[in-house]
Amino acid sequence: MNSKKTNTLITIVGPTAIGKTALSIQLASHFNASIISCDSRQFFKEMSIGTAVPETEELTAATHYFIQNKSIFEEYNVGHFEREALQQLDELFAQNSIQIMVGGSGLYVNAVLNGLDDFPEIDSSIREQLQKDLQEKGIEYLQSQLKMLDLESFETIAIDNPHRIMRALEICIGTQKPYSSFKNKEKNARNFNIIQIGLTAERAEIYDRINQRVDIMMEKGLLEEAKQLYPHKNLNALQTVGYRELFDFFDGNSSLEFAISEIKKNTRRFAKRQLTWFRKEETIHWFDYKTPSQEIINAILERLATF
Repeated sequence: MNSKKTNTLITIVGPTAIGKTALSIQLASHFNASIISCDSRQFFKEMSIGTAVPETEELTAATHYFIQNKSIFEEYNVGHFEREALQQLDELFAQNSIQIMVGGSGLYVNAVLNGLDDFPEIDSSIREQLQKDLQEKGIEYLQSQLKMLDLESFETIAIDNPHRIMRALEICIGTQKPYSSFKNKEKNARNFNIIQIGLTAERAEIYDRINQRVDIMMEKGLLEEAKQLYPHKNLNALQTVGYRELFDFFDGNSSLEFAISEIKKNTRRFAKRQLTWFRKEETIHWFDYKTPSQEIINAILERLATF
């Protein structure tokens, strides 16, 4: 029996604002493929400007999936995405043996490529205590706890997201083992080949691109978008950079100028965590973000020839 895989998923990863969307469209055009978006913030239709959803002309240049397909009022997590993305890929592979996935959400990328990690059941009283600590002592206390119990997770997960921190801490406390020790234990076999492309740049250049992007977001109306979402600020989907800082401004805790500087600072931190996450993955083929797309396509064609 021939077990050779005939389908290939090309995945484009890298820090925010590096140019992943533009490359994905060029690859989709070359390979006549569709694009699976793997950006956990772009799923939500109420969040456009602050999540840097691709422009209309970009969305029409190639068929995209999982962009603004959910509401912030829906319960949606990485497990839901894994199941839906794999089902969508099965349908797309029936049309074309090469498909594209793009995004900077490492947890969601990993779920599609390798499956979700298997965590033990934890006593619910631990989560209840963590929620109490969050309310009484603030997110900084939980961050310090995670740094002490699991430095690897502290350096890679979105520590500005209280739900992610509490999830990691409840595993650490409930098992007396680091949350990171349960991750990537065993990879699930997929019925497609995988080619991973990473885009990167010098840190100063990444940070400069991030600062410029935030300025553009403000010009496009991020303040008004955040104002409309402010009544729902406690929703899980809105616990994210770009909105949380402006909610603080609306609460009277900071000036607008400070809020914008915090968005830039926290986005830079996010980009650093993205790179830390992806650089642990040895199979990613890294390119400078200025690399001509044809050079990347040539590298992909060489890899395809080996399957």
